[in-house]
Amino acid sequence: MHIPVLMQETLVALDLKPGDKVLDCTFGRGGHTREFLKYVGPHGLVIGIDIDAAAMAAAEELVHESAFRFIRCDFRHLDSALALVDVKQVTKVFFDLGVSSPQLDSPWRGFSYLHDAKLDMRMDERRQESAYEVVNEYSEAKLAEIIWEYGEERWSKRIAAFIVRARTERAIETTQELVSVIKAAIPKEVRDKEEQHPARRTFQALRIAVNDELNALKEALAKAVQVLARGGRLCCISFHSLEDREVKQFMMQSTRKCVCPRGIPQCVCHVNPTLRLLSRKAISPAASEIRANPRSRSARLRGAERI
Repeated sequence: MHIPVLMQETLVALDLKPGDKVLDCTFGRGGHTREFLKYVGPHGLVIGIDIDAAAMAAAEELVHESAFRFIRCDFRHLDSALALVDVKQVTKVFFDLGVSSPQLDSPWRGFSYLHDAKLDMRMDERRQESAYEVVNEYSEAKLAEIIWEYGEERWSKRIAAFIVRARTERAIETTQELVSVIKAAIPKEVRDKEEQHPARRTFQALRIAVNDELNALKEALAKAVQVLARGGRLCCISFHSLEDREVKQFMMQSTRKCVCPRGIPQCVCHVNPTLRLLSRKAISPAASEIRANPRSRSARLRGAERI
């Protein structure tokens, strides 16, 4: 079961009204979309997009909603998705980033280090390259780079070396085989001190690499502002520091009035801000939500208004 996080905070930040046109860039299982539909009414529109085939199946439950449309695509192509339903501008754009609970809890998807399954981690099974190819074919240097850059894992070089050593004997085919390699690479005294699972950062890194998540996010944020009507709102929920940093930097840069180098007496860049921050700090879940849904503990919500 997927429990939408920061629901009330998201509704407040989006400030939904009857007649709004909402683009939900991460439909998932439709938790947020179902609430959006209640606010926009019969004269509004909620467009859900998602790359996951399971999301498309979940969207079929809403086919009776006249104000709902679903397009299966990567959110980096959100402009093309809008063109398919003949929409040029929307009043609200929403992102709920990262991997969803149903994806984590489906062992055959290979996202979780808690289940034994074939190494996969593709959000779109039509992708040719899965985690299996990354783990078994990438060079040691490239693996170390991915695990460090996308997982912020301080043992990245050692983990990469252990992976390469293990796969010379036979291919690493399952999640638990990979977990065993990671545990062997991280010293026991370090593993015993850490609260989080030792494979958490490496699995996150591999998932981001397989799905090209950060590059897709960069492209999508830029396009989101282009399709957002003046006075419209952009809201993003992220679950780890890399996503949140990307969203924060994008929003901050979009509020800047000048990008000229320091020392120039007069502005020559003629840059105009496109966004106004709703708040400078990210919104975190309340203690009550974390108790009810522990997976929400790392969620951060940021919002901005198109100017």
